[in-house]
Amino acid sequence: LIMSPAMWKWTCLVSHLLLSTTVSPLGRQQPLHPKRPFITFTADQAEGNFNHLVVDERTGHIYLGAVNRIYKLSSDLKVLVTHQTGPDEDNPKCYPPRIVQTCNEPLTPTNNINKMLLIDYKENRLIACGSLYQGICKLLRLDDLFKLGEPFHKKEHYLSGVNESGSVFGVIVSYSNMDDKLFIATAVDGKPEYFPTISSRKLTKNSEADGMFAYVFHDEFVASMIKIPSDTFTIIPDFDIYYIYGFSSGNFVYFLTLQPEMISPPGSTTKEQVYTSKLVRLCKEDTAFNSYVEVPIGCEKNGVEYRLLQAAYLSKAGAILARSLGVGPEDDILFTVFSKGQKRKMKSLDESALCIFVLKEINDRIKDRLQSCYRGEGTLDLAWLKVKDIPCSSALLTIDDNFCGLDMNAPLGVSSMVRGLPIFTEDGDRMTSVIAYVYKNHSLAFVGTKSGKLKK
Repeated sequence: LIMSPAMWKWTCLVSHLLLSTTVSPLGRQQPLHPKRPFITFTADQAEGNFNHLVVDERTGHIYLGAVNRIYKLSSDLKVLVTHQTGPDEDNPKCYPPRIVQTCNEPLTPTNNINKMLLIDYKENRLIACGSLYQGICKLLRLDDLFKLGEPFHKKEHYLSGVNESGSVFGVIVSYSNMDDKLFIATAVDGKPEYFPTISSRKLTKNSEADGMFAYVFHDEFVASMIKIPSDTFTIIPDFDIYYIYGFSSGNFVYFLTLQPEMISPPGSTTKEQVYTSKLVRLCKEDTAFNSYVEVPIGCEKNGVEYRLLQAAYLSKAGAILARSLGVGPEDDILFTVFSKGQKRKMKSLDESALCIFVLKEINDRIKDRLQSCYRGEGTLDLAWLKVKDIPCSSALLTIDDNFCGLDMNAPLGVSSMVRGLPIFTEDGDRMTSVIAYVYKNHSLAFVGTKSGKLKK
């Protein structure tokens, strides 16, 4: 999605960001003096924390996912419709939820935190997933937020028991002649037996259809999902995969993640836990998830490592940036924000960097790794999923740019990190969000900071 400047403006307003500085080519900060104050929207409810926001690119209407509410706003931030999603009687230990079967745990009034908000343009509906009942979703009509469906009677309908608003990320893959797919990636909060960490689901035309959110493929041995093995938790008890961003490009779906791993520091005989940022790639048409590949990503400037991913956004290169990178103006570019180091996921350091990756270069690295593995070189390099090193198997076949894997040498990890190009660093006010688009051949990036500033 490339947002227009007008859509950008409303996105920033609802996020309550203060436009305060701009950065000159020499890096000096210059104050800006807006000619008119920003329009703002504030919820009436005391628990009205805002969790997610999407803008309808056709109408400019804004959909806001909050605690216990979904709001539809006009482009000038007037409330058009409100849909209540909670609170309700619940207990996070009830699985399946008490709406399916009686639960012996005590039920208490529980808030519904919006965990995912997606516009399904093809069917003119909003997918709003919350924290109640182990993470079920509502399908709401875009026009008036009328509830079209709320699947809850199958185990596939419970997406995640995590209550944090940033714990689920979804990507819709649309087709002209068949039902769409929804790729769902989620933290599992120590419950891998209940929830896959990543899966592809059916998005049926009928919002009340029995197959809504069912796995695209599922039999006794193979399914359209990846589950974290329980053995992994014996090695890293608090292991989870945190999904920061997701998108589709070409024949693939991508997720950018942050996950813990154990490493041996140089000169040390003991292992310590750090966090590694990784890009995950899957083929859109891969029902068995044999195409699953992970690539470590990070950034370095003047000897300082920036490895903790905070935010990302996909944009096009634009003519001017494309020339300097040696790519085409329509090539996909990932704008990413990393904070310094690898150790502090929950309390990231304020030093941060804005870095860019050329998606084609990451895909080329993945292709090289696939080719070497299918020559029988190395191991699968995916410790959390395989727990032990499994050697690559040799096979005579041609691996091109769109290779989608076989039921061998999969899932696969890339061991060497792909480094981004650092274009801006901030030492005192950590960058926490980013968005970018092309304007008159220039690539523009907007960055939000920890203190609520917006940098252009």
